[in-house]
Amino acid sequence: MILYPAIDLKDGQAVRLVHGEMDSATVFNDDPAAQARAFADAGCEWIHLVDLNGAFAGRPVNAAAVEAILAAIDRPAQLGGGIRDMATIEAWLRKGLARVILGTVAVEDPDLVRDAARAFPGQVAVGIDARGGRVATKGWAEETGVTAPDLARRFEDAGVAAIVYTDIDRDGAMGGPNVDATAALARAVDIPVIASGGVSSLADLQALAATGVIAGAISGRALYDDAIDLAEALAALKG
Repeated sequence: MILYPAIDLKDGQAVRLVHGEMDSATVFNDDPAAQARAFADAGCEWIHLVDLNGAFAGRPVNAAAVEAILAAIDRPAQLGGGIRDMATIEAWLRKGLARVILGTVAVEDPDLVRDAARAFPGQVAVGIDARGGRVATKGWAEETGVTAPDLARRFEDAGVAAIVYTDIDRDGAMGGPNVDATAALARAVDIPVIASGGVSSLADLQALAATGVIAGAISGRALYDDAIDLAEALAALKG
């Protein structure tokens, strides 16, 4: 299982939110590129990036910070937030992102996801963010009546590289991930599933890995708060 250290970007800074509320942001580093270098130096295989402002605006907002991160590291990075048309997908991949994550458009324009996955094999993931089991869009501000497994199944044959599943109620709260719901989603589809939200300890990572069906886990606040030692966690997951 791959551990993805998270850098959530708001106003050019690395922050963490609680339950996705923008007014609950805590700034952890005002130099996101330096933070990315620190994660890479610790041995991580990937970096997970989120343009929080972009998720609400529907377009890239923290592009300068993302580009600085890409210039600072030699590891693949994936980005979600504000990516809602083919031109933006193409632009980000051209700038060096290894993978884009499409969330809101997966609900509103699923054909775009399919077209992008065909055009850029292995470089398009679907972000499924759920509150109470129902998918939320537009920076988690709008809830839909679609369940996470139902949305995931719509892309079973689309060729997407991964599903990033976030339990909004767990995100940033340091209360542990929703292992059961994430594992159930992973078993419902053949697409690799990456867990996000609430990962707050090495035990949480080990519980996700022990399911045998979850391909990756994203952690942010726990790494910044030193609740998880990144080097120790990476060694444990490899072992």
